[in-house]
Amino acid sequence: MSGHDHSRTKSRSERGTEWETAVLDGGPADGVRMRVTDRPAVVQVTYPCEVEGPAGGAQVEALYVYRRDPRVQEQPLRYGFDQASP
Repeated sequence: MSGHDHSRTKSRSERGTEWETAVLDGGPADGVRMRVTDRPAVVQVTYPCEVEGPAGGAQVEALYVYRRDPRVQEQPLRYGFDQASP
């Protein structure tokens, strides 16, 4: 035995996925609950938009950005609406 802690060097797939509950705060998706892995700093929410006339197959979506509140360390994690983005 080498005494090395191999659990810290395993990939996420080897450790198993660790899901955490999070909630969106403010903006168009206020109150939406979700599950995340690895505590991403930013999540994006999209809503489809209707396209008038020919779009050549293009799809248009409204994009909203939510940033994780680093002060919240326990579930549910909180993501606040960033109205200045994108």
